[in-house]
Amino acid sequence: MWVWRAGEGRRLALSFCYFASLLASYYLIRPVRDALAASSGPSTIKYLSSVVFVVMWVIVPLFGVLMTRIKRTVLLPATQGFFVVNLLCFAATFQFFAETPWVGRVFYVWTTVFNLLVVSLFWSFMADIWHEAQGRRLFGVIAAGGSLGGIIGPLAARTLTPSMGISGITALAALSLSLSMVITVLLARDRRVIDAGQASGGLRLNEPLGGEILAGVSLLVRSPFLLGIAVLVVFGAMLGMVVYIELAKSAVRLFATTALRTEFFATRDLWVNIASCLIQAVVVGFLATRVGVRTTLVFAVAVVFAGFVSVAWLPTAGVLLWVNSAFRTTEFGIGKPARDMLWTVVDTESKYKVKSVIDTVVYRGADVFGGWAHAAFGALGMSLGMMASACAAITLALGIVAFKVGTRYRQLSGA
Repeated sequence: MWVWRAGEGRRLALSFCYFASLLASYYLIRPVRDALAASSGPSTIKYLSSVVFVVMWVIVPLFGVLMTRIKRTVLLPATQGFFVVNLLCFAATFQFFAETPWVGRVFYVWTTVFNLLVVSLFWSFMADIWHEAQGRRLFGVIAAGGSLGGIIGPLAARTLTPSMGISGITALAALSLSLSMVITVLLARDRRVIDAGQASGGLRLNEPLGGEILAGVSLLVRSPFLLGIAVLVVFGAMLGMVVYIELAKSAVRLFATTALRTEFFATRDLWVNIASCLIQAVVVGFLATRVGVRTTLVFAVAVVFAGFVSVAWLPTAGVLLWVNSAFRTTEFGIGKPARDMLWTVVDTESKYKVKSVIDTVVYRGADVFGGWAHAAFGALGMSLGMMASACAAITLALGIVAFKVGTRYRQLSGA
């Protein structure tokens, strides 16, 4: 039995392809970013995350101005076009300065900002053009499109880096992002999408959002439901950063060159996204419609808890790699699609302005906190096993928040 219904097929196909091409672009350059960051030294990651956090505080108000004045059907593809030009500039730079540490650091900051902003805008758009019941049925399938892109991206990076170099890989990412820009325009012109956007939010897609520039912050602090979503993002990102830094340290020990580290991270991303794609296509829709979004959120947190217990029990590089892969698979396969379903029950302004604040400033603030928390753990002389035990305790509290947020979603949606 098909998960989509009459009148949904074309919109679903476009949404699927949009996310696939978008994340293919990101996952082409992600292993490049990770390899360059590892080459700069894992200890620099916490500083780079701090820079990203500061940059986000500049970007969010600026983007708030654009959202209040420019219609979404123009703003989304224009944002993608801006990043395409950026990628082409980086591709040219890598031809001559790929081994320069500061080039890698700038690319790390840029890539992180790029990923957070375009993915946040994508899911805001999806929450705008699909209503709550459709989201529970279809967001897993749409997310699977992203994971398909996440398979194509690292597979291409792993295969083509030896012949094309990181400059060619970056140019290929620009081409993939250009495709997502074209699909965005096609979606925005679809009559059913326009009607759905108006029905779900009461505001036409071809109108600016209006309102206050920093409304995202004020709306966030006034809503316990939105604050709960922010807490899920904060602690999830913080815990993920601790694991990421430890994995980067292992990569430096195991692989001598940037190219070998790029291949390593691309291979990890490839297998993570294969698993995520299967889960999103088959499992997420079943869980969300049969057992509910609340149970799905709590299940994702339970997997993270089990992972930290595993590292605490056997703190080796091999176990850390498997746990990192399990975390990312669960996050992209179950956790993030479930969190994105939460946005289908809020108003249009919150979908764009609050979500952009959470997915950029709040998320990067959590990364900063995670990086410095890892440094504090090290300063206290904590071993990997001890760090994992502390993170497992934090995860228990996160499970309580997931349960409460899921309960509030049920009340708002009537599901």
